[in-house]
Amino acid sequence: MTLGIIGLISAISSLARTRLGQPVTEGLYRISGHPQEVMIAVTLFGTCLLIGSGLSILILAITKIFTHFCMLADEEACIKQYGESYKEYMKRVPRYLIFF
Repeated sequence: MTLGIIGLISAISSLARTRLGQPVTEGLYRISGHPQEVMIAVTLFGTCLLIGSGLSILILAITKIFTHFCMLADEEACIKQYGESYKEYMKRVPRYLIFF
């Protein structure tokens, strides 16, 4: 859970430091195309484990499936805004983390 919170703060910090009109490619964005979503999932998964609820883990998994489609729409919007540079970024950086 703590790792997720620290990661989320780091991702938001990278977002805040990026110039307006430029895609975010620094910090955790070098290893994940959507680090905020990944870190929120890590935080919530840790919370689910702490409360010991299998139902909450199931609900989290279902929520993350729907979030995946939101991320796809976000990527399409970024391609329209940033063009080829964003497509190249997507080729270099996995959507979720290093192993995906």
